[in-house]
Amino acid sequence: MTSPGPLRVVPVRRYGQWIATLVILVAAAMLITSVITNPRFQWGTVFSYLSNDNILDGLLTTLMLTVVAMVVGCVIGVIMAVGRQSRNPVVAAAAGAYIWFFRGTPLLVQLIFWFNLAALYPRITLGFFQAETNEFITPMFAAILGLGLNEGAYMSEIVRAGLLSVDPGQTDAAEALGMKRRQVFRRIVLPQAMRVIIPPTGNETISMLKTTSLVSVIAIPDILFAVQTIYSKNFLVIPLLITVSLWYLIVTTVLSIGQYFLERRFKRGDRAREHTILTTMLLGLLPRHAEGVSR
Repeated sequence: MTSPGPLRVVPVRRYGQWIATLVILVAAAMLITSVITNPRFQWGTVFSYLSNDNILDGLLTTLMLTVVAMVVGCVIGVIMAVGRQSRNPVVAAAAGAYIWFFRGTPLLVQLIFWFNLAALYPRITLGFFQAETNEFITPMFAAILGLGLNEGAYMSEIVRAGLLSVDPGQTDAAEALGMKRRQVFRRIVLPQAMRVIIPPTGNETISMLKTTSLVSVIAIPDILFAVQTIYSKNFLVIPLLITVSLWYLIVTTVLSIGQYFLERRFKRGDRAREHTILTTMLLGLLPRHAEGVSR
């Protein structure tokens, strides 16, 4: 009896993926060609305003607002996430009410409300501290309050999801070893929860970068406000909007790369195969084939 030869596994031919890839590439080529060759885009004007001083100053303001608002949001998010899990019903209810209110009202409304707080309280009195509301809550402070408090409500749910992802048995084991609750949280729970927290937090940071454009309604000179000021004088609306879009895309790309490496650091030790940035971007675009196996 002759032994059979090596078995050859034939990859599945995914014609649908090939066709979809071809359609996407053709459509992308047509779009790029149209955008490059259309003189109405005025690419010379677009690139000339990338280094405009007013736009660069507005970009710095946007980045500053993004960083400060995310720091405030993360701090509030951690406090509210811990409060939601508190055994004290009053603390848990207060944290829940905070999240309910700030997630349930539009951010634009919150920004305008803080900007006009003097209509309700002309003077702010906190113990021995007294000040005129308009002097204390400047437009920049109103923007930070609106962005930070709103972000805190969303970050609290992200942090809470990360904390709940850690097996309670690890907490019980750590407490059985004599560790205090703060030590358990800092050394056991938080490092593992960060794997779940970082990806949505990166998305929230990118979203915050673009959300800061709302502060232009309260006269904060962010990058969008700077562009609006310029095109209100020269009427180059479309080229300048493309300029600000390019800056948003550049900063978003940098943040995405930073998020990738941060996720990679916290995923050290995972058995899942890690992809490079390029393969991560191309994953899903090119058709996959089953690997040939011989025995």
